Amino acid sequence: MDIASAVTTGAAEAYPRIVGALIRMTGDWDLAEDCAQEALAGALQRWPSSGVPDNPGAWLMTTARNRAIDVLRRAAVERTKLQQLAILADPEPGETPDGFPDDRLRLIFTCCHPALPLEARVALTLRTICGVRTADIARAFLTTEAAMTRRLTRAKTKIAQAGIPYRVPQGPALAERLPGVLGVLYVLFTNGYNPDGEPAFADEAIRLARLLRTLLPAVSPAPEDLSEVSGLLALFLFQHSRRAARRSPDGRLLTLEQQDRALWDRDAIAEGRALLDGLGDGPYALQARIAAFHATDGGTDWSGIAACYDLLWKRQPTAVIALNRAVAHGYAHGPAAGLELLAAARAGGALDGYPHAIAAEAEFTARAGDHARAAALFRDAAALAHSPAERAALLERADGEER
Repeated sequence: MDIASAVTTGAAEAYPRIVGALIRMTGDWDLAEDCAQEALAGALQRWPSSGVPDNPGAWLMTTARNRAIDVLRRAAVERTKLQQLAILADPEPGETPDGFPDDRLRLIFTCCHPALPLEARVALTLRTICGVRTADIARAFLTTEAAMTRRLTRAKTKIAQAGIPYRVPQGPALAERLPGVLGVLYVLFTNGYNPDGEPAFADEAIRLARLLRTLLPAVSPAPEDLSEVSGLLALFLFQHSRRAARRSPDGRLLTLEQQDRALWDRDAIAEGRALLDGLGDGPYALQARIAAFHATDGGTDWSGIAACYDLLWKRQPTAVIALNRAVAHGYAHGPAAGLELLAAARAGGALDGYPHAIAAEAEFTARAGDHARAAALFRDAAALAHSPAERAALLERADGEER
């Protein structure tokens, strides 16, 4: 295995475990991240000569822990530091008192504490759990890397100064923080599911959603909480089931109608459908039902999708949901209905410069028969697309309308 590839693979699998474990053991966020980074740097330096170890993740964990021990030993001038050193020296700390053995899940709940601003919760989790580069997070939040670095530093400082506990909450505190956690998992999945995203992020979001669904009943008897977690997991599974069919052999993005449905993951679809039973009408449950309509072998029930979006719009009247609702109605009731709702969704300016809104207008304009204008709109959308694959697909549509 190529050394750089081995380190990249080890980082994706082990980095959040290392950071989470060291934060739990030492309570020092910066120390955990620094030691994890130094372990990765050490791998790049040593593995070319010594070879990739049989268990790269374990090597990285041991190296990071030993580095933390060295740092704490030099700083061990107080009893608390010595106690931390004694705990850290145990290579198998085992399950912690709150009963949650997975440090990544515990770390997500810490990152999503309501004392932090929402953007800081998402950004901190993306950086710490997913290892997303600060520059990439800054781009997603439409800010500079320096500004995002300061925002992350302030969030970690606030966690330390406010004494935010490193644990999965219970009771009312869990209900308060669960939506934020689900939101972070959603962003994590989207980061991996996007055309040029990292698939490992989507896999990790599914794994954490499964874990949360398994553990939640022990701390929350509220059926609505479990319903939303189940809905989120079902949504992930339906979306992820089509990953292998989303591109042609030459790498082009394919629409749902163009996909080879024999490539869909039937096990994931079956698991998603089983989760739909008994779901309420929360936002993620409704989105899961919408995804289920798409994951069918027959024609898509656009009227059913439009009805779900009507309910979702009442629960969450956001600009993106308004856009998706317009698209659903356009396919269900004709391009004129879609364009009318799309105009209403764009009226407030929240979708200005949003390529998917322009592409939707192009689609319904083409269906209404104005192919020249549709081609121009597809090119406008392509100019704003963030993904090269999306840009190529939109330009292909523009060419098709001009023929």
